[in-house]
Amino acid sequence: MSSSFSQPSSSSSSGIVYALVSRGPVILAEHTAAGVGGGGNFQQVTQAILDKIPPNDSKLTYVYDRFLFHYISEGGIVYLCMADDKFGRRIPFAFLQDMAERFVAAYTDGEIVAASAMGLGSFARTIAHQMDYYSRNPAQVDSIRQVHGEISQVKDVMVQNIERVLERGGRIDVLVDKTNSLNNAAFAFRKRSTAVKRQYWWRNQKLMAAVVLSVVVFVYLLISSACGFPTWSKCRS
Repeated sequence: MSSSFSQPSSSSSSGIVYALVSRGPVILAEHTAAGVGGGGNFQQVTQAILDKIPPNDSKLTYVYDRFLFHYISEGGIVYLCMADDKFGRRIPFAFLQDMAERFVAAYTDGEIVAASAMGLGSFARTIAHQMDYYSRNPAQVDSIRQVHGEISQVKDVMVQNIERVLERGGRIDVLVDKTNSLNNAAFAFRKRSTAVKRQYWWRNQKLMAAVVLSVVVFVYLLISSACGFPTWSKCRS
């Protein structure tokens, strides 16, 4: 992969310009907006992102220049789209949630598990229709979802700058989902905390044993002195 991100060539690349559904890293269906040329390497970058998405459910936004890559991962199925940064995050995530609901309604678990790469390409028509609708009617989408109380809170969706993964010759292997990183960090912290607690417990036990031993020795010496050590004649009846 090249070390820089190439933007898709388009006369009007506003709104959502690319979207897909995948099972892990295996793309099952995808669609690129009309007028978006193939000059960019965004599909390669997308594949690299898919390869690094952890198996747990998560949401994340990757940023590069004026484009945002958003994804929702639910039950091993990834719904991802690429959109102009001016489009914000609320509408793209609403689109992804809508796409997820339509996808699970259209296919059974067995069909999803058995599908090969691009094996559910018929869903591309649904992706294309919803992409066009959400891109052309963001205000209407917002108002409808507000009425139904369905606007997702994206404030807690973490943002990662994709430039980090395109440095040093495009080393995609350094791409890290911050959600996974935080989980690992929390686990490591708990592990260190447990080790520290265990270490202090043993230290306290050793200190307590030393104190008890000192008291026993002191009492023994005190009694021995009073009774006439070493014969203890004073204490014999």
